[in-house]
Amino acid sequence: MQCRQCQYENREGAKFCKKCGAKLELLCPFCGNSHHPDCRFCDECGHDLREAAESPPQEPAFDDKLDKIQRYLPKGLTEKILSQKDKIEGERKHVTVLFCEMAGLNTLSGELGAEVLYTVMDEVYEILIHKVHDYDGTVNEMTANGAMALFGAPIALEDAPQRAIRSAMAIHREMTKCVLSASVRRPKNF
Repeated sequence: MQCRQCQYENREGAKFCKKCGAKLELLCPFCGNSHHPDCRFCDECGHDLREAAESPPQEPAFDDKLDKIQRYLPKGLTEKILSQKDKIEGERKHVTVLFCEMAGLNTLSGELGAEVLYTVMDEVYEILIHKVHDYDGTVNEMTANGAMALFGAPIALEDAPQRAIRSAMAIHREMTKCVLSASVRRPKNF
C-alpha cells in the first residue's frame, strides 16, 4: 500500500508507513471516504476498495496550452494577450463576429474533382486565417467550407466592426483570385 504522505510503497496490510510513520488509510476512489487498510469495501458507498482508482484526466500545463495556441496565432497577438491577461480574464466587451462561408462548394467540387478541390480549400483556409490575422482578428472555429472569426476578443478593439469588414473584403478579393486560378487548373475532361 502506498503512503499518501511520502509515496513509499509499504507491504500489504501495514497500518503505518515504514518510511515516515504516517497512518496508512485507504481512500475510496468513488466517494473519498477513509478506511483501514484491511477493508475491502467502502462502508459508505459499497465500492470495491481493491479496484484501482481511475486517475482524473490531467489538465495540460499552461506552457503546453500556450505552445498549442501559438501555432494558430500570429506572433504579435500572443504577446498582446499575455501582456493583458489580468485585464482580459472575466472581462465583458463588445465583439464582432465574422462568418465566412464558401458559397457553391458542392458545385465547385463536382467541377474540379477531389484532388484539386482539396488544394483549393487548403488555399482558402490559409487566406481566411491570414486575412483575419492581418486585421487583428482571431479565427475561433473552422468549418467544412469556411470559418468563424472574432474581432475585439481576446484583445479589445475600438474599431472591431470596421476591421471585420476590411477583413471580409480582403478575404473576398483573395478568394476570387484563388477560385479563378483553380478553374484554370481544372481537369481537362470537364
